Amino acid sequence: MKIRHQLAAQLSTVRKELKQDFEGVLRELHKMGWTAVQIDGLHGNPAKDIAAIMNELGLKTAGMHVGLERMSNDLDAVLEEGRLFQTKDFICHSLPDGLQTPEGYASVRKDLLSVAEKVKGTGFRPGYHNHDFEFHTKLEGKYALEYLLDDPAIYPEIDTYWVRKAGLDPLTFISNYAGRMPILHLKDMTSDGKEYFAEIGTGLIDFIPILRWGLENGVEWFAVEQDYCPGSPLDSLALSLENLLKLEEQL
Repeated sequence: MKIRHQLAAQLSTVRKELKQDFEGVLRELHKMGWTAVQIDGLHGNPAKDIAAIMNELGLKTAGMHVGLERMSNDLDAVLEEGRLFQTKDFICHSLPDGLQTPEGYASVRKDLLSVAEKVKGTGFRPGYHNHDFEFHTKLEGKYALEYLLDDPAIYPEIDTYWVRKAGLDPLTFISNYAGRMPILHLKDMTSDGKEYFAEIGTGLIDFIPILRWGLENGVEWFAVEQDYCPGSPLDSLALSLENLLKLEEQL
């Protein structure tokens, strides 16, 4: 089974480089072999200019990461960016410390559902991307992440590294969201006991069954993110892509 046209580079991986030369980074990723990217901030660049460069290169958009405050208070602009980038997915990428409490998660779910109601019928899909802190709190007998994703109006974007960091098995956890997770985040963990970020295929997470599950259960994009890289983030993305294409042969 082929996955190469479903692989996307999460641009937060190269955030420092984007601030210097957004267009140059996009061109380098395209040259590297990526067919899509996931937007994570435009660093002062007009959305229409970045969209034009991506259209020229043929780079597709695997969703956009936006903050909850912007989703709630600047929704029209978020949706306009979605139209420019030809994506229907906009995902809450994280939460400030002050909301990582039972009361905070209750307010977050309320806000997410309010956004979902506003875009109902438009084709847009609001989502939520996890870290490990959502597993540190329970509400109604569930992990906070499960509580936030209870309603099918909110689309999960599960991150394999953070699930493993929380002490759970990524494959088992994502299996709860079959058919309702358009984007899955692939992120590896070092096998040296330090549990740090690693290039795909160099750490301890077995991605073969995860990729198979994704292909069989409605995942449209596999977005590769590495929060911190030992050297050049572009080199890390190149290695992750190379290893994913090797794994493709085993699917």
